[in-house]
Amino acid sequence: MAARLLLILVLSVLPLLGAADVVKKSRSGICHGTESSYYDTVKHFKGFGTVQDCLQSGGRLPRGSGYSRDQVNTLAYSRDRFGHGWADEDGDCQNTRMEILIDQSTVPVRFAGGDDCRVIYGRWISPFTGNVIHDGSKVQIDHVVPLKWAWERGAPSWPQAKREKFANDPVNLLPVESSLNE
Repeated sequence: MAARLLLILVLSVLPLLGAADVVKKSRSGICHGTESSYYDTVKHFKGFGTVQDCLQSGGRLPRGSGYSRDQVNTLAYSRDRFGHGWADEDGDCQNTRMEILIDQSTVPVRFAGGDDCRVIYGRWISPFTGNVIHDGSKVQIDHVVPLKWAWERGAPSWPQAKREKFANDPVNLLPVESSLNE
């Protein structure tokens, strides 16, 4: 129940967090991100979630922005920009996904083989539906704050190590039914 309340709280606050990070397309058609020195002075604008969206609507970058259209397009979101899969930071053969399954199972988990690396059985309660899941292969790990959302609100400027840490942060991860995370 506490996890469900936390999830509802986080999801209700997400729109407020991103509200200040809108890309502003001025009346003259210039796309101003939060890094623009004119961002605060642009009062009449159409808002966009990303610079890419603003450019696709016919906007242009400010002179002297330091970015070309091609450079902005290379900043497109990709899961790989947050690392290649789940990390195993402590080297114990259990990656972040397995550690979340272990930590959030309401019963002791069972592993495949004798090496305690891959969780195959446990008991997880979906925070979205309340369904109980026992088969580890039917569980996906979902980001409470989606990686794409973070990307569109500043993650391209983070060092790679910070993006990987964010993608593997247990506070931001929930086990859910596979069918809900597609």
